[in-house]
Amino acid sequence: MQNSKFFGSREANYKKVKKHRTMKVLILILTLVLFGGGAYALRISNQVKSAANKIYKPNTTKKAAKTIKHKKPFSILLLGVDTGAEGRVDKGNSDTMIVATVNPDKEQVKLVSIPRDTLVQLQGADEFNMQKINAAYNVGGSDMAMSTVEKMFDVPIDYYVTVNMGGLSKIVDAVGGVDVDVPFTFEWNGSEFTKGKMHLKGKAALDYSRMRYDDPEGDYGRQKRQKQVITSMINSAVSLKSLTNFESILDSLSDSVATNLSFDDMVAIQANYRKAAKSIESDVLIGRNADIDGSSYQIPTNEEIQRVSDVLRTSLGLEKTTINNAETKQNDLNTNFTGEENHQEFTVYSESVMNGGKSAATTTQSNYGYSNSATYSGNNDYSNTTNTWQTQQSTNQWNAGY
Repeated sequence: MQNSKFFGSREANYKKVKKHRTMKVLILILTLVLFGGGAYALRISNQVKSAANKIYKPNTTKKAAKTIKHKKPFSILLLGVDTGAEGRVDKGNSDTMIVATVNPDKEQVKLVSIPRDTLVQLQGADEFNMQKINAAYNVGGSDMAMSTVEKMFDVPIDYYVTVNMGGLSKIVDAVGGVDVDVPFTFEWNGSEFTKGKMHLKGKAALDYSRMRYDDPEGDYGRQKRQKQVITSMINSAVSLKSLTNFESILDSLSDSVATNLSFDDMVAIQANYRKAAKSIESDVLIGRNADIDGSSYQIPTNEEIQRVSDVLRTSLGLEKTTINNAETKQNDLNTNFTGEENHQEFTVYSESVMNGGKSAATTTQSNYGYSNSATYSGNNDYSNTTNTWQTQQSTNQWNAGY
């Protein structure tokens, strides 16, 4: 049997905060840091360097990547977390997860959204633990989230940007708002949206990105609206010759943003990767609806996991590999699962059964102590790095880790 107590308690906690879901500010801070403001402004401003240093939080368990230094294609995991939404101070889940790849040779940025309810094996737990992918950040911080995505798609994740709700409105307003094409008329949190083209300021952009349950396509529809905001933000930032209040914006976000991109990385991106922002392609991992002990999950097929792996690896200039991991093995064991029925049950099998043993189906609750050797097929400098997570007991995100 699955550990229904664990799944049930997580679902109950999730329902309390589901109204806070949004893209938040992750792509927006990435836009300003990487593609806006101008490399010259970054180089000459000690104030900007000081602000950038405040948000610099290197990984505790992974070797620093050197892809930007070597002018190679690189990847960033963008994590939007609950913390900061309407006064919340607990660590929260990463309810928005986007893998961004930047290729200077192809002059292309690719964005791949990962639905927060996707079933994965958490990489770094000292016991076998399959959960929704948005739990990886809550359990093991940005390090665990990065390694979990790496393992699922066999792709190196070089950098991360973790952000909360705090600075969204400021960033949107700083670049003059965003242009979107509203798919249908709706109202959310006091903001009204009419079908057709609209120009949105800070709060409206936040509300536009947040609404989910009134969308006929659910979370997938929300992801499409998020990508509209993403694209508009990057285009706006790239078109700006200067951003006079860049320093104050970046400084004000020091309590809301964390990244392992150093100031030198940011300057290098401005100098060597800026043209890539002119071509932005979006994609999404598609899952099938499933129930596990009464909780809703998304289960991508093996073919879909392989497809996304191929997309990401190709965008980074890597050869394709065949995916064979916990997610594909669980699919292989659920021979009767089709995902075509509402609330169809999906069984999470034990690690022993998954690897050919004979134990009963189970799901193991983590005890918040972690160690794991995570590997993938890549050519980056930290391939085959051993990851170790320490217990994180603080209820404040920025004290507990990133």
